[in-house]
Amino acid sequence: MSDPQAADSAAVPERDSAAALTPRRFAAFRSRDSAIYVTTAGLSMMADNIEHVITYWVLWNTFHSPLLTGFQVISHWLPFLFLSVPFGRLAERYDCRRIIQSAQLLFLLVSLAWGYLFLTGALQAWQACVLLVLHGCAGALWGPAEQVLLHDLVEEHELPSAVRLNATMRSFGVLAGPAVGAALLIGLGPAWGMFANMLFYLPMTVFLFFTRWTGHVRDGGVVAAPRAGFRDTLGVFREVGGDRQIVQMLVISGLGALFVGGAIQVAIPDMSQSYGADAAVTAYGVLLFANGLGAVVGGFLLEATRVVRPTTWTALWATIAFGVTILIFALTGSLVIAVLALVLSGVANIAALTAAQTVLQLRAPVAARGRVLGLSGMVGSGLRTGSGIIVAGLGAAFGLRGAVLASAVLLTIGAAITTGYALRSEHRDPHRS
Repeated sequence: MSDPQAADSAAVPERDSAAALTPRRFAAFRSRDSAIYVTTAGLSMMADNIEHVITYWVLWNTFHSPLLTGFQVISHWLPFLFLSVPFGRLAERYDCRRIIQSAQLLFLLVSLAWGYLFLTGALQAWQACVLLVLHGCAGALWGPAEQVLLHDLVEEHELPSAVRLNATMRSFGVLAGPAVGAALLIGLGPAWGMFANMLFYLPMTVFLFFTRWTGHVRDGGVVAAPRAGFRDTLGVFREVGGDRQIVQMLVISGLGALFVGGAIQVAIPDMSQSYGADAAVTAYGVLLFANGLGAVVGGFLLEATRVVRPTTWTALWATIAFGVTILIFALTGSLVIAVLALVLSGVANIAALTAAQTVLQLRAPVAARGRVLGLSGMVGSGLRTGSGIIVAGLGAAFGLRGAVLASAVLLTIGAAITTGYALRSEHRDPHRS
């Protein structure tokens, strides 16, 4: 029987001789532009999560609505479902720096609007819904362009390191966001906390005025492609449908998005109440911190040791581990065990995420890279809308803890089935790429 890891590694194409070179550890930190880029991306992701922390807390305590909690997930990720591929086409056609700056500006304006509504006490449910949708649109616009520009910042053979470090720094934003968000919430209050949050979007926006990388420099220029539309989305499906590894990565990303997605973060405010009213705020911050800690620690360990290679098999097995740890988190009544489960889930999730993204980056055709990465955003982020439906439906019937439990079970089963199918396919045809 062939070694799946070896076959998987051999299937990753080398587009030039540089791909055969041994990449340096922490390669993205060895170049000025890429180091600034991944660091400022982490700050923007931190601002994104600060906004979540403050708004989710205010919305729950203002409306106490599981339906609105579910809508928080749906509205955030639905733009990814419908707009990721068209936005990926924009990343192929235009300067990625300007696309990212447009997304950062939209993030900033949404924070400004939240701050104003909190300050005046005029917040209504429909206003919250509009701002949640706009925030989701900003994230969908940011995603493909951010990944395409990352490809431009480093040499081909160092791309896996750059993908891992970029994901790690974004995870650091997820980690720092709850702590900074809680500090802003307690120290400045919701309104002024939101105004302060606007500052964290500025470093990346300003930096992009001073870098020469556009997302297309190494490939010789912008792709002259037609305008994007629904047919374009179907077209990119057909274009990558024959690549087994790309399909497997899309499937495993979609499972994680559909069955867990953003359910954890929006359910934590309610689940933290089970540890006692006096400890609810503390538990809320600790659980959110633990959710990001595993991803950051795991990302740096993966980069430093390189024991786990970024292959399709890594993504598949790590996704199963992610589902199991979330299952433990949903079942336990102990805060200590819940924290440990979330830390381990973060390690598993960062391993799966970076492995899948690396495979997609390396295997995507140059002329369709933006759309393939947009397709990744569509299934890996857009299908989180489904987790919002689970949270809203099952949360209303059985509570948010029950919704998380159901999500974890479905994810684990789905990932196990996908891995079994991949193993059987590898055994039947180990040389197929």
